[in-house]
Amino acid sequence: MSGDVARRPLPYEGIRVVEFTHMVMGPTCGMVLADLGAEVIKIEPPEGDRTRHLLGSGAGFFPLFNRNKKSMSLDLRSPEGKEAVLRLVATADIVSENFKPGAMAKLGLDYASLSKLNPRLIYVSHKGFLPGPYEHRTALDEVVQMMGGLAYMTGRPGDPLRAGSSVNDIMGGMFGAIGAMAALAEREKTGRGQEIQSALFENNVFLVAQHMMQFAVTGQPAAPMPARISAWAIYDVFSVKDGGQIFLAVVSDTQWAIFCDAFGLPQWRGDARLATNNDRVKARDWLLPKLRELLAQFSAQELAQRFEAAGLPFAPITRPHDLLDDPHLKATGGLAPVTLPGGQKTDTVLLPLTLGGQRPGVRLDPPKQGEHTAQLLRELGYADDDIARMTPAAR
Repeated sequence: MSGDVARRPLPYEGIRVVEFTHMVMGPTCGMVLADLGAEVIKIEPPEGDRTRHLLGSGAGFFPLFNRNKKSMSLDLRSPEGKEAVLRLVATADIVSENFKPGAMAKLGLDYASLSKLNPRLIYVSHKGFLPGPYEHRTALDEVVQMMGGLAYMTGRPGDPLRAGSSVNDIMGGMFGAIGAMAALAEREKTGRGQEIQSALFENNVFLVAQHMMQFAVTGQPAAPMPARISAWAIYDVFSVKDGGQIFLAVVSDTQWAIFCDAFGLPQWRGDARLATNNDRVKARDWLLPKLRELLAQFSAQELAQRFEAAGLPFAPITRPHDLLDDPHLKATGGLAPVTLPGGQKTDTVLLPLTLGGQRPGVRLDPPKQGEHTAQLLRELGYADDDIARMTPAAR
């Protein structure tokens, strides 16, 4: 566990969440609630959450999305394991799951069953699709990006490309958490819980809704981002000196004047063909080649310094692992130390918000499999002999 620091109470302290989740979507929901103070208990099968052992692009899933949680390892297909889970759910405020439709019902752990046991229970289901013609399909982030227009918008024409992160899984889990928060607020008024559903496909549609509305307003289909007609004249990645690259933007008439002054270009500032942003958009065919020639004389660092001094938008082209050493994240507390289940120490990324000026931090490291099983069973009234029989050998 990371070192304790003085902190203000978190908003969901006293809320108990029991999650039956794996991969990214469901664990994200639990992580958000856990970071905000909830006690989140992750139920794992005797063999453990398979996400713990993924390779490649999945290697970061478990350590990121399961901090601030407790792990309870139970065999839900055994009478004893099922009974223990039902005892636990009776004490819970929220249950969260992200298994295939029907899987929880087969175990008797669906909302219809559990709400009879605990009428105040809020039940969050994370699915591929909300109920409807597609709900029987198996969904993945990549599946819904392809069928939901996001891959079309991200790639070049004829070359659909998924976004470089699990955007729908992560946001789908966030919307699950938002739904749980709304249900908690409603329960204060009614005294009763309810079922919440969040889905990958509908989340993806929300992400491309701006392009859908663009068509509704203009009658013109949105072009893929690499081929779009930009709303801004200068809004591009530039290849510069020594093989570097940098993103530069000039998105208003005021910024254009500042840019011209910063680079000693009075002839462009006074050119009637470039007077307004829309004029500059129309002039991109001849303006951009000249700009690229001009800016290629500078290194990415020189351009960054000049743009920053002038208050103009810019961005280095950064690889994700470089952000572990980002000076802003380090200075503002956006990264926090964490110890992984195997003992490795590293930094993790906190929620992108502050509460009263503080970032919600790491209270519990990502748990070892079943790390809290005995403790939680004891709290539920089990005797030591029962606990010894139900607890798998230490991993």
